[in-house]
Amino acid sequence: MDKQLFEGKLIRLAPLDVEHDVSVESVWTHNASFIRMMYAEPMRPLSPNALKKKYEAAVKNAQPNQFQFMIRLLAEDRLIGLARLVRIDWGNGGARLLLGIADESDRGRGYGSEALALMLNYAFSELNLYRVSASTSEYNEPALAFLQKNNFAIEVRRRQAIHRDGKWWDLIMLGLLREDWSSK
Repeated sequence: MDKQLFEGKLIRLAPLDVEHDVSVESVWTHNASFIRMMYAEPMRPLSPNALKKKYEAAVKNAQPNQFQFMIRLLAEDRLIGLARLVRIDWGNGGARLLLGIADESDRGRGYGSEALALMLNYAFSELNLYRVSASTSEYNEPALAFLQKNNFAIEVRRRQAIHRDGKWWDLIMLGLLREDWSSK
């Protein structure tokens, strides 16, 4: 019962601070390397005001099938990324994970690993889910390696599902079952 749900040694999972975080996240939407690694949809920059409206609408119409967190460094309380469980299927115990560290200089420092550990603990222990899935494009080799290192198994490869810069790429879908997580 003493285990922290939302705080690790380096980061914490925090709620979105609509007043302050949108200006940081707006900068992320201008970062093609981050957005193209996170999402298959075409990127488009968003203003802080557009993000604020989007998040205010999300708070107003809160969905019981998604949990959204922002990743903040404990030492400086600086926003560095996002972590979300979306499309939760309560009847079958599944959810889709989105996790990203926005700035390249913050990657490779253990923040993503700690955020993933917190999110999986939350998904499996607190929400009592059975499986967590994630997807990435084949060109996002670091994400694919990261997920596989953390016991996610490749389940589906949608051939040539993403078009980027004149080339077609596969979309790779991975899954992690509770027993694979608990045996780690």
